[in-house]
Formats: sequence, C-alpha cells, structure tokens
Amino acid sequence: MTAQQKLYEGKAKILYTTDDPDILLTYFKDDATAFNAQKRGSIQGKGAVNCAISSHLFRQLEAKGISTHFIDQASANEMRVRMVKILPLEVVVRNIAAGSLCKQTGLALGTPISPPLVEFYYKNDDLGDPLLTRDRLLLMGLATAEQVEQLQSMALRINEILIDFFQHCGITLVDFKLEFGLDAEQKILLADEISPDTCRLWDQGEADVARRVMDKDRFRQDLGEVESAYQRVMQRVLANPVSL
Repeated sequence: MTAQQKLYEGKAKILYTTDDPDILLTYFKDDATAFNAQKRGSIQGKGAVNCAISSHLFRQLEAKGISTHFIDQASANEMRVRMVKILPLEVVVRNIAAGSLCKQTGLALGTPISPPLVEFYYKNDDLGDPLLTRDRLLLMGLATAEQVEQLQSMALRINEILIDFFQHCGITLVDFKLEFGLDAEQKILLADEISPDTCRLWDQGEADVARRVMDKDRFRQDLGEVESAYQRVMQRVLANPVSL
C-alpha cells in the first residue's frame, strides 16, 4: 500500500491519490464559501450530506446512461472517482430565474425558463468566473466546437433526469452547476458533485419564498437553518431509489 497524497484542495473538496493512478479519492469538507470565497464559514455535517447526495444522484444518472467519474462511496465523506482532466468550464442549467440571472437581466425571481437555458462560465477565481459566449469560449481554446455541443446536450439530458428525480422528492430544481472532465480516451465524463452546494432547490410544499430554500442560498443570504435544509434534501433523495 502506498500512502495517499493530497493532489488538490478546493473550496469544498480534497482530492487524494490512490494505489491506482486512474482512481482518486474525493474527500468532502464541511467548509462553505460564497461570492467567489469572499464569504466563508462551515456547515456542520455538510461533507457527509453532500457526499451521500452526490453518490446517489451519480448512480441515478449512470442508470439513465450518463457517463460520470463516480465509482463508489468509500466512506461517509469519501467518494472514489475516475481520474479526469477537468475542463475549465462551469456549465449552468437554468429552469427558473434566480440568482445572478435576475441581477443581470431584471427577470423576476421565479420566472419560468422554457426551454431551459444552458450557460458557460470560465472557471477562474481571479477573473470572478465570468459568463462566456460560445465564440469567446472557442477563442480561448477552453473546448472544441464538438465538445461544446456535447456538453450542452449532456447538460440538457442531465437536467431532464434530475427534474424528474427531484419531482419525486417534492423538490423543484431551479438551476444547477455542472463540471465535466476528459478521461484518458478523451471521453467527456460528468465530474465534481451534485448537491445543495451546486443546485438551487425549492421545497414544493413550502410557499414562503425564504422558507422554501433548501440549498446554499440559505448560507449566502443568512437565512439560517442551513444544516437542517441540507439534511432534508438528503433524506428525500435517499428515500427515492435509483431507477432505470
């Protein structure tokens, strides 16, 4: 056995090497950040909750034909994943207007978006993760035209699967962020995580605008009860089995 070595530490996770050079161990932290890490804190139990939610949703997506980096959940806070080269893009899918979209366009919070909007953001903290046009993305060489088409197609299919799954949980999928990577064969795999950190999730049984929030907006907006909101998402997700 070779000792695990830290390969990379981000805002929410740490990547470690394993005995297999093609497999990494992802450790989910309790740390919480918002506004490009300008706001920092900790959400008790967040790492284990997000690891459990992400593992379950990756299994659901795999069952529906989406290729992901997920292998298995190694422990409460740890997930084994395939090694990929992460594309420097955040792919955001929006079903309902919220967050930066409302601030930048004047659309009212809660405005339905049909068809869903797919946006690309440059993963660069120094530049503030700016929104990119397709032409700028290609100009910068962040992905090929073919990869951009595939990313958009995969994102929309993932959206369909997740909307249906969360519907069974009594949760509205408002919007979410995806990250993708290339494996050794240059195949695009869904990577990172899918959790209340990366999704906007509203409780369908709650009419109050503040109380319905079940995601990191509770931390961003100082709404309180962050831990219990994350726990409720996990309980509902895990109560719905993976289906073909």
